[in-house]
Amino acid sequence: MSDDNCNKGDILIVDDNHTNLGVLFDFLTNSGFKVLVAQDGESALQKAQLANPDLILLDVMMPGIDGFETCRRLKAKPSTRHIPVIFMTALSDTVDKVRGFSFGAVDYVTKPVQQEEVRARVTTHLTLRKLQKKLEEQNQQLQREIEERCQAEKKYRSIFENATEGIFQANLNGRYTTANPSLARILGYSSPEELITTIMDIGKQVYVEPMRREDLVALMQKYDTLNEVESEVYRQDGSTIWISENIDTVKDENGNLIYYEGTVAEITARRKDAVSLRDARKRAELLLLNILPQPVAERLKKGERTIADSFEAVTVMFADLVDFTEFSSQISPTELVEILNQIFSKFDRLAKQHGVEKIKTIGDAYMAVAGLPK
Repeated sequence: MSDDNCNKGDILIVDDNHTNLGVLFDFLTNSGFKVLVAQDGESALQKAQLANPDLILLDVMMPGIDGFETCRRLKAKPSTRHIPVIFMTALSDTVDKVRGFSFGAVDYVTKPVQQEEVRARVTTHLTLRKLQKKLEEQNQQLQREIEERCQAEKKYRSIFENATEGIFQANLNGRYTTANPSLARILGYSSPEELITTIMDIGKQVYVEPMRREDLVALMQKYDTLNEVESEVYRQDGSTIWISENIDTVKDENGNLIYYEGTVAEITARRKDAVSLRDARKRAELLLLNILPQPVAERLKKGERTIADSFEAVTVMFADLVDFTEFSSQISPTELVEILNQIFSKFDRLAKQHGVEKIKTIGDAYMAVAGLPK
């Protein structure tokens, strides 16, 4: 088939009449076509197979296999069935013309042929063939795109169905429009379908904080993406958990929010660990403040070097009451507390007098430090 931009098309002329062949060959060649010739049906079949012409002008009455049989065989082969065939015939009977069309011909010209008519019909059917070929290519491209889209949808569906995180789409009316199995599991529903049909108002049925969804929608109007948004939510059974959402917004050309979509991960355990760590840190800080002066405790909290490493002149002193246990068993608790207060008050006055810093009293023991930097 011709791919030369200067060539209007490749034409195979099949005729046992040398004169007819010569006339048509010269005329079509001068009209810009590349012309091949064959003088019988067998050679026509071979040349059509090898050259793959754009169109065949086929004489009906030929020795050996005639034009009808030649056309039938052309249309029977996948490699040549697409080639348009125009019969050249001296037969004027309508039955013969209909027979030619039944074998797959697209048109016919009557002998003796009129050159201008031949050129017009050839040009028309080549144009139709080009349009048909273009349509076939577009259909093939469309089929490829459909197949690629189907594969992409299958891949997305697999990711959607098997993701460990919840995936959703939601509209501005407070309804989930799409949900995957993991979101249903996180919120305690048996299936995505049950979740979608049961939750009529995300703001009331999902978020524990009454205005939480409204606050999130306000942020969505302002920003295109919200990352790691943490919220306390209800499960179907009424229990509560904590989730983290990553939200992407879909807006119109004016920037108005149409709907939003995103992912959901349960973070209840992480939240509990964070709370436990925060409480432990607070307890540790209180313990430091009870044992050490606040400046020293603050320095230790910041990870600075220990006091002993930094200040060799620091002195730590302990005062302990001898035989306190035996003594305390001989008096009442009230008297014991009064005596301890008197003793420790004297220690406090001495510590203040000598610039010693009281650290802690533990039972009958008194702890103080000297030499700390101011």
